[in-house]
Amino acid sequence: MSHQDLPTPSTQTLALSVPRKKDWRDTVPVISHLRQSVGLQRGMLITGLVITIGFVLLAILAPWIAPYSWAQQAVDGVSFGAQQPPNSVNLLGTTVSGFDVLSRVIWGAQTALFVIVAAIAFSIFLGIALGLISGYFGGLLDRVLVVLCDAIYAFPSLLLAIVMSIVISKGQSTLMGGILATSLSITVVFVPQYFRVIRSEVVRVRAEPFVEAARVIGVPTPRILVKHVLRNSTRSLPVIVTLNASEALLTLAGLGFLGFGIEATAAAEWGYDLNRAVADVTSGIWWTSVFPGLAIVLVVLGVTLVGESLNDLSDPRLRTRKRLKVKK
Repeated sequence: MSHQDLPTPSTQTLALSVPRKKDWRDTVPVISHLRQSVGLQRGMLITGLVITIGFVLLAILAPWIAPYSWAQQAVDGVSFGAQQPPNSVNLLGTTVSGFDVLSRVIWGAQTALFVIVAAIAFSIFLGIALGLISGYFGGLLDRVLVVLCDAIYAFPSLLLAIVMSIVISKGQSTLMGGILATSLSITVVFVPQYFRVIRSEVVRVRAEPFVEAARVIGVPTPRILVKHVLRNSTRSLPVIVTLNASEALLTLAGLGFLGFGIEATAAAEWGYDLNRAVADVTSGIWWTSVFPGLAIVLVVLGVTLVGESLNDLSDPRLRTRKRLKVKK
């Protein structure tokens, strides 16, 4: 056979044989997952991102978007009135306390964002620190922390958040005090989740050859923990963060609905507004409960779609299966 009869590689074959260089979009968690998604999975992820980004923008721009303050009951000396239906002054009506529903829904997004960010930040810091120390050093400390986290898991999350909120807030209803108390009460519920994930990853990573090599050459233990172990143990954190964000919002709304959250005069909170609107439903006054409830549903739906999509795309088996279905 002459060399003329040999098949020549096509341009497409040569392009596939050359490895594609990775850029920053392949390393950023959400953007990299978005590039890997296809079909329905991409639609779910984009929908969740749109809702979540809209919620964040609404919370940040609340002082400029909301027509009134969260506790304002009058404008130009004229009272809004209680339980007024939607009108030109109050586009979504007023509550039983005479607050503007639209303003409280918008300001409630800011309160929810503050609590979610604070609760997740506290949980990540404590969970990573405890999981890193426990998984790397092991021993008696590891056993004690594992038993303690299992004990916390045994309690219903909302009941534990109620108890912690009572202990921390001590009847205080200020904005920062309420946000801090609610965030810390949710943190107690979330820390065991981050602890378990980080600990299991640290136990796996500490047995890797590069960690052993770092020990042999005399690298200080804090540097090994941060540079070698921690950097390779946080791959699943973005998924947990998104899933916990929706749980934090539901816990905040549950505390407010049961009367253990933030008072109406301190800040707008959707759960509290739903609690005050329960009696309105039987009277045919729908606007005081529909809009805060719809806000909770939409935000939880958006964050959950992002979290579930990231969870599926982080599993190579699910990702490969979805791509094969699309190709067929």
